[in-house]
Amino acid sequence: MGEGAANQILYPAFAMFALTMGVLLRLRSARFAAIRAGEVSADYYRAYPGGVEPERLRVLARHFANLFEMPVLFYVGVLMAYATRHVSVWLVACAWLYVALRCAHTFVHLTSNAVPVRFTAYFASNFVLLLLWGTLFVQILRAG
Repeated sequence: MGEGAANQILYPAFAMFALTMGVLLRLRSARFAAIRAGEVSADYYRAYPGGVEPERLRVLARHFANLFEMPVLFYVGVLMAYATRHVSVWLVACAWLYVALRCAHTFVHLTSNAVPVRFTAYFASNFVLLLLWGTLFVQILRAG
């Protein structure tokens, strides 16, 4: 890909960032609503002592934390492809597919939370991440 076209690998990273910020804003809104409704005390958030949040808040919080686990490898792979100038149409497609699958995972986790569907989206996204990294590794090896 040409120099300008290499930027195409960065757009999925921006989309992944937007997904993460969307979940953060939803978590913030849900927590403030729960405090206003008296479902949880604001003091709970000082140091998270004993007690538990309502389940919907725990699911949101867990999902937000999850967006800082495997996606970190996505961001690193995207930046490595860009920095080493090994961006290809295939890698860009893998990056977009990864983001789409993570969006699907988010949607399922934060709506029906159907575990088999959620796990399918999660593991499919990780398989795509493996393809992205494997392709990048082979491309770098071939370049010497």
